[in-house]
Amino acid sequence: MLSGLDHLVITVTDISRAVDFYSRVLGLEVRYRDRERVDLMLGDMALRLHWTATDITPRAATPTPGSLDLCVRSLLPLDEVQRHLEALDVEVELGPVPRQGAVGELASLYLRDPDGNLIEISRPVKPQPAEGH
Repeated sequence: MLSGLDHLVITVTDISRAVDFYSRVLGLEVRYRDRERVDLMLGDMALRLHWTATDITPRAATPTPGSLDLCVRSLLPLDEVQRHLEALDVEVELGPVPRQGAVGELASLYLRDPDGNLIEISRPVKPQPAEGH
């Protein structure tokens, strides 16, 4: 019945600060929708930033900055990601550490966005087979 995610909303206290983090630190493409919503493209889905004081409805019952725990897959080896984060003075909270992902074993780094959301950057331990094979 379902085929995947279209977008995931991240509630933030400061849109411009969040856009800077997700674009500069994580390299996501920014698409502005309006002053209270911004899409950050992650493959064919969006991380949608919503400002905490928005009047947009419907929305989550208790939109809370800092309550998200998100795992994203990296195209780059984690040592390259770690060097990039160090160059930007972004603290790695934990990692690399072994983890279990949706389709297999991962190596993961953990950091936080400006609102305290936990961001896990992961990479498969073993290459994943191509779809359809």
